[in-house]
Amino acid sequence: MFRRDVQNLKDLILRNLRAQGLETPLLQKRLVDSWQTVAGEVITRYTQNLYIRNQTLYVHLTNPALRADLSMQRQEFVRKLNEHVGSQVIADIRFN
Repeated sequence: MFRRDVQNLKDLILRNLRAQGLETPLLQKRLVDSWQTVAGEVITRYTQNLYIRNQTLYVHLTNPALRADLSMQRQEFVRKLNEHVGSQVIADIRFN
């Protein structure tokens, strides 16, 4: 009788993505896509551009008052976005 080596499909896919160096870009894409859900519709309306560089999410906002208000809530947004993705993707947020 032989023993089957049963593995979870999710683990196999993640291992393959890691081996090819695609896990981090995938997580970054998920985080940027989750901005609308985490930030809400009103904030998203004033958001023009989002990108990640060196574990920092850069958010370009068109409203200066909103930019100042959100700057005080940076760490809360970092925590919520990382929780939504399920991994530590960013360490900081900069509002421009």
